[in-house]
Amino acid sequence: MIKYLGSKRRLLPILGDLYSKSGAQTALDLFTGTTRVAQDFKRRGGTVTAVDLSRYSKVFADCWIATDPAEISHSDLNDAINHLNSLAGDPGYFTQTFCIESRFFQPHNGARIDAIRTTLDTDYSDSPLYPILLTALILGADRVDSTTGVQMAYVKEWSARSHNEITLRVPELIPGTGTALRGDALELAGTLGSFDLAYLDPPYNQHRYYSNYHIWETLVEWDEPEHYGVACKRIDVKDTTTKSRFNEKRNMASALRSVISALDVGTIIVSYNNESWVTKDELIDMCSSFDEVRFLAFESKRYVGAQIGIFNPSGERVGEVSHLRNLEWVVVAGEKPTVTAMTSDLGEAMATAAEIPAITGPAQPHNA
Repeated sequence: MIKYLGSKRRLLPILGDLYSKSGAQTALDLFTGTTRVAQDFKRRGGTVTAVDLSRYSKVFADCWIATDPAEISHSDLNDAINHLNSLAGDPGYFTQTFCIESRFFQPHNGARIDAIRTTLDTDYSDSPLYPILLTALILGADRVDSTTGVQMAYVKEWSARSHNEITLRVPELIPGTGTALRGDALELAGTLGSFDLAYLDPPYNQHRYYSNYHIWETLVEWDEPEHYGVACKRIDVKDTTTKSRFNEKRNMASALRSVISALDVGTIIVSYNNESWVTKDELIDMCSSFDEVRFLAFESKRYVGAQIGIFNPSGERVGEVSHLRNLEWVVVAGEKPTVTAMTSDLGEAMATAAEIPAITGPAQPHNA
């Protein structure tokens, strides 16, 4: 998987177990991001719908969620990967923008990314292999970048990995099929149909994935956009149509409440943390229409940038973060027998979450 803010890698075993214990057969991952959680639900036998506003998330969902590996030719896939890996570099927009005008990738890799991405459109655009191959390109590029994990800036000196040659690998596909959708959660929540379980991991603050991962947006769209600033961000990063209510402090809580109320689901799991805009009581209250609500908290390392330090747009280290750990919150809501079965054995696992009780269910009304 790519380096990603808000990744649920460490929380994944718990989320997966919650899904398995729920007995759900159909699942919705409404802010799917890298599709890490959606993939795990699919591996556990779920029929999953993965939704996100990001272009690259749609590609990942097409690859890992919507694709049934039994329906594609694996020999053709291997041949395509080998062909793309054999291409010589052909520097173009990507090289000029992200290797020369900025320093996210070394030029020798930028030239090969240009060549591979162009070939995907000329040779594979109508192929069911297309999202798999484009996913492989994004993953390969991520392995040779020169950032601290986001694309707001690049590091001052080339990272060690950036000297490596980009190599595409066949992504590990997951048996079964599902659905991949691109769109705004607020607009889609009430239109998606019924699910046994929904997982929501909304943005936590003002930092937008659209600008944090603008290079992946451009690599997917392949539109050579006008750009600005040291990081060469897409010009439409400034466009209000690319901004979300979930990145606005005054609107985030009401937006999340609207989404939760619009969903047709038997059980809901919501991830959040203790450093963000919505309080524990607000999260519990948003789920109060369900029969039972349980609140879980897990101590966790903060995002990768916090482990490294604070950098300015030129990639220079300018400070240290105040703390390296936070609390990941998980709200589980649904029918009482289901929620009890999902959460009854998690008390010991949350013993390190000393700032707040590990489990506070069932919830009381917010104004109680």
